[in-house]
Amino acid sequence: MTRAIALAAVTASLSACALPRSGPTKKEIFAGSEMKQGDAFVVSVNDRVNAVTAINQELGFSAAFQNAGVIGSDTIAPGDVLSLTIWENVDDGLLAGAGANATVLSEVQVDGAGFIFVPYAGRIKAAGNSPEAIRRLITEKLDAQTPDPQVMVTRAAGDGATVTITGKISGQGVYPIQRPTRRLTAMLAHAGGVAVEPDVAQVKVIRGSKTGIVWFQDLYDNPKYDIPLRDGDRILVEADPRSFTALGATGAQSVIPFETRNLSALEAIAQVGGLRTSSADPTGVFVFRNEPETIAKQVLGRDDIMGAQRLIYVLDLTQPNGLFLARDFLIRDGDTLYVTEAPFTQWQKTLSAVTGTANSANSLAAIGQ
Repeated sequence: MTRAIALAAVTASLSACALPRSGPTKKEIFAGSEMKQGDAFVVSVNDRVNAVTAINQELGFSAAFQNAGVIGSDTIAPGDVLSLTIWENVDDGLLAGAGANATVLSEVQVDGAGFIFVPYAGRIKAAGNSPEAIRRLITEKLDAQTPDPQVMVTRAAGDGATVTITGKISGQGVYPIQRPTRRLTAMLAHAGGVAVEPDVAQVKVIRGSKTGIVWFQDLYDNPKYDIPLRDGDRILVEADPRSFTALGATGAQSVIPFETRNLSALEAIAQVGGLRTSSADPTGVFVFRNEPETIAKQVLGRDDIMGAQRLIYVLDLTQPNGLFLARDFLIRDGDTLYVTEAPFTQWQKTLSAVTGTANSANSLAAIGQ
């Protein structure tokens, strides 16, 4: 009688509560589909779905960055200090004292707006110009007031045009734009190169109110992205910020960063250690994603849906072409990769719970005798 009571108690407890598991079963996921009054569309992955959803994250610089001309290595910048020497072809000139025909202005600083002041020539735009261009501007201004003036301009102090490089770079710092480092790739090499895997490295250039981002590898694959640098550019090198979440019967359950630029479902499974051979159901590999309206319409073949949609993509690795489909299905930022447990695993848990609890009931019965 005692054993019967204990077994009855086991049966009641198992029916009253669910067995431990890592997430929903395949049946429960399908039960939440839109066709069964749920709020998500469950879609089996095939070649057409792969073609529609295969969106690569393309980065690149706008035309404003690409069309900027190369600046000279001796371009003057605000804060630079110039030295001016002006010769006049008269004994009593505008600037020179009596008995002298040359005037030296040794410390002329370029103000924050980029201008300098030269007596009788007025305000001269210096920033963005080379010393030679400044020399011509001053000469033109003085030529109307003194015969045949001769002007020499040199940079006395300051680095001229500079850029700031930070992030995943071997040598962070402020670097002058010199003749060999006028373009982005040369400047990155001058700073020691990127300190992250090149395949997942991104380079951001901030220029005033404009920002451009490019894959590091594209700087070499597409020379148009090797843009000329400008004074004040801020360059940030960072690793690919994208990630996906792995849950269920996988080798790891956590947020996983992308290790390749284009990550397939098969690579994502391998990246988390593969499927658990003791519990995973290879027919129940799911990818949860919020799809934008345009892609959702193409995937579902419908025009009556509005806004982003919750889509659950199903991969069956046991099908003849299942591994090929998983290889061609691209994972996107924010995806959730979920692998269900095999039905056998649930049965095994039930059996273990019954036999374990029955053994406990037998022990209790033995104590009561």
